[in-house]
Amino acid sequence: MGAAGRAPTADRADGVRNVALVGHSGAGKTTLVEHLLAATGTIQRTGRVEDGTTVSDFDEVEVRQQRSVNLSLAPMVHNGIKINLLDTPGYADFVGDLRAGLRAADAALFVVSASDGIDGLTQMLWEECAQVGMPRAVVITKIDHQRADFDEVLAACQDVFGDGVAPLYLPVVTNGHVNGLIGLLSQKFYNYATGTRQEKEPGAEYESQIEEYRGSLIEGIIQESEDESLMDRYLSGDHIETKVLIDDLEKAVCKGHFYPVLCSGMGIGAAEILELITQGFPSPLEHPLSEITTVDGRPVQGVSCDAEGPLVAEVVKTTSDPYVGRISLVRVFSGTLRPDMTVHVSGHGLADRGHEDHDVDERIGTLSSPLGKHQRTVAKAIAGDIVAVAKLSRAETGDTLSDVERPLLMTAWTMPDPLLPVAIRAKSKADEDKLSQALGRLVAEDPTLRLENNAETRQLVLWCMGEAHTDVLLDRLAKRHGVEVERVELRVPLRETFGGKCQAMGRNVKQTGGHGQYAICHIEVEPLPSGGGFEFVDKIVGGVVPRQFIPSVEKGVRAQMDRGVHAGYPMVDVRVTLYDGKAHSVDSSDMAFQIAGQLAMKECAQKVPVLLLEPVDEVSILVADDYVGSIMSDLSSRRGRVLGTEPVGTGRTLVKAEVPELEITRYAIDLRSMSHGTGTFTRSFLRYEPLPSHLAGKLSTAAE
Repeated sequence: MGAAGRAPTADRADGVRNVALVGHSGAGKTTLVEHLLAATGTIQRTGRVEDGTTVSDFDEVEVRQQRSVNLSLAPMVHNGIKINLLDTPGYADFVGDLRAGLRAADAALFVVSASDGIDGLTQMLWEECAQVGMPRAVVITKIDHQRADFDEVLAACQDVFGDGVAPLYLPVVTNGHVNGLIGLLSQKFYNYATGTRQEKEPGAEYESQIEEYRGSLIEGIIQESEDESLMDRYLSGDHIETKVLIDDLEKAVCKGHFYPVLCSGMGIGAAEILELITQGFPSPLEHPLSEITTVDGRPVQGVSCDAEGPLVAEVVKTTSDPYVGRISLVRVFSGTLRPDMTVHVSGHGLADRGHEDHDVDERIGTLSSPLGKHQRTVAKAIAGDIVAVAKLSRAETGDTLSDVERPLLMTAWTMPDPLLPVAIRAKSKADEDKLSQALGRLVAEDPTLRLENNAETRQLVLWCMGEAHTDVLLDRLAKRHGVEVERVELRVPLRETFGGKCQAMGRNVKQTGGHGQYAICHIEVEPLPSGGGFEFVDKIVGGVVPRQFIPSVEKGVRAQMDRGVHAGYPMVDVRVTLYDGKAHSVDSSDMAFQIAGQLAMKECAQKVPVLLLEPVDEVSILVADDYVGSIMSDLSSRRGRVLGTEPVGTGRTLVKAEVPELEITRYAIDLRSMSHGTGTFTRSFLRYEPLPSHLAGKLSTAAE
């Protein structure tokens, strides 16, 4: 990798292009970034993923795993336009960083490998971008690979991505090698055989191919044109000027209605991609802002991408380093950010994931333009630009930065719920002392991580996106923060209830010579239907238990229910009736009757069966139609009950089921495997149900 030079800057919003590279892991996004950086002279030579020398994959985890796990920024300049390339991870576990990249971008470049085609995750992301109308283009990479099939992958893109997908260039293959591209609008051959781009006339052998693809391209452009007369002119055989077509193409791309396809290989295609980015993709001025409100939720109108407007910026990525401190990657949507200014930090409402709400003022440190490991100082960041900010100690990913006098809040982008629970514990006392602070830093960086300190199971649980996400988090704990942890078996919180009706006596009589204890209570216990909770019924007559001690019996009963009477799990769905008892004028007390109530509950447990109850979740699974059969079969094997299915859009089905929590602790991994990465699911607690006897026996033994 060449040394980082002076940081590129932007003085006006229409001189910026923010572009997210999207595609599955291994499609060639990081390599494409290298080629574009080299083509613009930002670096002297391209690095290689295999060697760990690329600009955007500089984290030690990425170098070891040879794949992107972080969102990274690669700024460059082409024809006076500053391009902020956002290289996003292509693995489903790191979708949080990917969505952050889409939030910071004004357009998306979908990267598809000519040798591997399209995966389900790429298709899902295309649909996400379609919902918000984000402009998109497609780059088919690795066209020089021995297994590359441009025509086949192009057809797959048109089939999967739908109407409006058309190639702008065709690769030219000579003796099995790609040595150039043919521009379908310019009808020129761009020869790369000598290592530099040379413009030539295409040979006669390409005429029929050019005519076929060019006709489809022109028809697609004209369909999106605002000039309705163009189609009539074209169908009547009139010549449509290339400049008119290019202007209409750029407008259609900006509006998110047309999706040009380009291609890239070793040393081929960079110039064409840069041309599309700078001329066809929208500037920040053309991309609408997300909803902005005051801190208390009142809508704010009139904020636009204006360097002179009120400050509205958003933290799209947070990185914590033990030596450098916290660095925040910030997209400025309005106003201008300058070093050492004081800003208001507004939180994002993810308290359920361990991210506290923020409403504080902070003074920022230096501003810099990152290029891999290098941070190059800049004097300011105007509306539309992306910059790294130092010393934001409180701001976390998703927070809004605004003027102190006028605090504002941007509506947070949607983050998927982490659905893989992983229980951990520190390996040593020294690790335990450092664990809390280290986890706090990880939570600040990653809004897809949820931290749970389960008081019931006494376990520390990390809720992650998948196995790869877990591995990266534990690796960072060890390598970056010096905290060693180990995984432990996850305990699912169960419940107990009585399996029948019974009567029992709690006798707490102790004479010690001084002030003793005297309390006798007779109770009747009966189970309630699922969800019935707890009822305490007072049927004392004649004052055999004084009125002031009846609440004491209830308190003792509740305390024993919280501790359980069999395997140590809390008891639910029980009615307890106090119908008789005895007291002593001197030795009876509140505590004596509390203990009597506890003893009565324990005696009941000796008379009737105690059932273990397991939590059951309502699960909704969205999968492609091809996988519905295997998903339903798998749910049955997990003791699940399928409630029904319904079609969602085209080619997908929503499967609703009730499944015990014990059976879906690792469902995030299993579903991804069964659906080839295309399935998603949500879960919510429904109720408790009796655990099958063969499982109840095992869990009871384990709890003893």
